[in-house]
Amino acid sequence: MKALKWLFDIYLQGSMHVALSVFCLVLMTNHMFHLPFDLPMAGFAFCGTMFSYNFMKYENFYRFKRPIGRDIKVITGLSVLALIAAVVFFFLLERITQITAIAFFGLTALYTVPIFPKSPNLRNLSGLKVYIVAFCWAGVTVVLPLIDTGAEVTTDAFLKFGQRFLLVLILILVFEIIDLREDDPMLRTVPQIIGVRMTKMLNLALLVPFYFFEFLKTTVDPMQLVVNIVLVVATALFTVFATPDRSKYYTLFWVESIPIFWLGLVLLVSRL
Repeated sequence: MKALKWLFDIYLQGSMHVALSVFCLVLMTNHMFHLPFDLPMAGFAFCGTMFSYNFMKYENFYRFKRPIGRDIKVITGLSVLALIAAVVFFFLLERITQITAIAFFGLTALYTVPIFPKSPNLRNLSGLKVYIVAFCWAGVTVVLPLIDTGAEVTTDAFLKFGQRFLLVLILILVFEIIDLREDDPMLRTVPQIIGVRMTKMLNLALLVPFYFFEFLKTTVDPMQLVVNIVLVVATALFTVFATPDRSKYYTLFWVESIPIFWLGLVLLVSRL
C-alpha cells in the first residue's frame, strides 16, 4: 500500500494528472471541431504541460540549492524525459503552431523566472496569476489544435476559447480557496482580497456565462448542453464544498479531474 501511495503521490506531484487534464481538453477541441486525432499536438500538450508545471514547482530547489529528496529527484528525471518528448513532438508540429506554442510557453517561463535578476516574476505580480494560467490553458487546448490542423478560426473558436478560459479560471479559484492559508499574502489571490464566501459566489456566477456560451455557437448541440449542465453542477459542488481545511487531494486529484470527467461524459453521450 505504501508503494502504491508513493506512486500516486509521484503521479500527482509530478504533474502527470494535470497534464492528463490538458490532454483531455485537447481531445475535447478535436471532438467539438471534428478534427482528426493529432499525436504530435496531443503529445506536445501533455509532455509540455508536465515539464512546465514541474519546472514552476521545483526549479527553485535547484536555483537556491535547497535540499532535494528522493521524490524530487524522481520527478526531475520524469520531467527531463517529458521535456525530451515535448521537443520531439514540437518539431513535428506545423511552423505556425511552433511559433504560437513558443509564445504560450514563453509566457509560462516568465510566470516563474524573472526577466531581470532583481525583478519580480509574473507569478508575484498581484492578481495576474489566474489570468495567465487560464489564458495559457485556453491557448494550448483550443488555439494550438486548431491552427496545427489548418482549421478555420471561426466565431465558434473564439467562443470555445472564452469558455475554456472561464473553466480554468473557475478551477484555479477553487485551488486558491484550498491554498488560502499557505499562499503568501503578497500574491493577493482572489480569496485573500474578497474572502472565501465571495470567491465562491464569483465562481458560481462565472459558471453562468460558461454554460450559456454554448447557445451562441453556430450550431447548438443538445447533447453538449446536457453534458455541460452536468459539468456545471459538478463544478459548482466542488466550489461550494471547498474550504482551506480540505486535503490537497481535493484539488490535486478531484478538481483537476474535471476536464477528464468532461471528456468522459462527451464520449459516453456520443455512444448513446
